[in-house]
Amino acid sequence: MPDPIRILIVDDHAVVRKGLAMVLRLEPGFEVVGEAENGRLGLEAAKKLQPDIALVDLIMPEMDGQEMALALRKSNPGIKIMMLTGTEVDDRVYDLLAAGVEGYALKNIEPSELMRGIHAVIHGETFLHPDVMKKVLERMKPQPTPAASLTHRELEVLEWMATPNTYKQIAAHLGVGEETVRTHAKNILEKLRQPNRAQAVLAAMKMKLIKLDG
Repeated sequence: MPDPIRILIVDDHAVVRKGLAMVLRLEPGFEVVGEAENGRLGLEAAKKLQPDIALVDLIMPEMDGQEMALALRKSNPGIKIMMLTGTEVDDRVYDLLAAGVEGYALKNIEPSELMRGIHAVIHGETFLHPDVMKKVLERMKPQPTPAASLTHRELEVLEWMATPNTYKQIAAHLGVGEETVRTHAKNILEKLRQPNRAQAVLAAMKMKLIKLDG
C-alpha cells in the first residue's frame, strides 16, 4: 500500500483550515500533517514537517501566500504547492506559475475536484481551476499589433504625416477634405497611443510601419 500524501494547510481562517482538514482526512490516502495561520508560520512548518504538498491561502497577514510560496520554492523545491484563494483571479497567478507553483484553485472548488487536483500535482502535473485557466489562456491570446489595427487609408495618411506637409496639403494630395485627414490622424494617434503627430511618426518608424526615403 502506497504511503499517504502528506498535506500542510496554511490559511488565516481557522474555520477554513479545520474544514479542509476534515474533508481531506475523509479521503483514503491523505494525511494532514500540520496547519498554520499565516505564511511565516507556514514556511516554518513546511521546513520542519516536509509535507508532500502545501495548500496555501493567497491573502494572509504577516506573510501572504505569494511570498510564502516563492520562499518555499527556493528553500524546499521538493514540496509541491497549491494556492487556494477566495478572491477573484488576478495577475499574481502569472508570477506564481512562473516561479514553479504547481496548482492554483479557488476556494469554491468542489471537494472531489480538489482531491483530483492534489493527486495531479503530486504526480507532476499542473492543476488550474477553470477560472484560472481561462485567465491564463486570455493572456496567451495574440494581441493585435498597431500595424494590424491601422486601415490602408490610415497607413497612407501616416506616411504623409512623416513629411513636412500640413494636413491641408495632405488632403489635397489624397483628394479628400482636410477634416477627413484630421479624423484619420486622430485615429492614428489613438491606435499608436501617441500624444501628437511627431511622436506618432517616431513610433511608427520604430515599429517599421513607415520609413523615410533617403
